[in-house]
Amino acid sequence: MATNIFINLPVADLEASKAFFGKLGFSFNPQFTDETAAAMVIEENIFSMLLTHEKFKQFTPKVIADAKISSEVLIAISRDGREAVGELFDKAIAAGGTEVRPGDDYGFMVSKAFADLDGHIWEVVWMDPNYVQG
Repeated sequence: MATNIFINLPVADLEASKAFFGKLGFSFNPQFTDETAAAMVIEENIFSMLLTHEKFKQFTPKVIADAKISSEVLIAISRDGREAVGELFDKAIAAGGTEVRPGDDYGFMVSKAFADLDGHIWEVVWMDPNYVQG
């Protein structure tokens, strides 16, 4: 069985977050989506559980960080090419996300970062597979 990754994120407005990420091309698994949570499919084995604050609080005794004023995590997501980095970034900005910092271009790797509606930072990255040596 493959290892799955689930990124659990608190969101202030679940429907708005679903609409935002839907505009970026992500889908949701209806089997694990209801009025308190949405299972966003990033890749075959990678998911983000978008949880209302009330639902998120069921899993932690800690205060939920306000991602608009503090950083709790940086989420990096790869794309298949340098153009695809810009495409996803542009979709995020058009859907209401905000640019976090200017993009980086190291020749062998490019990245751009945006914040979603709740301020969670998503870094979109591509690295030349010929550069990575195993």
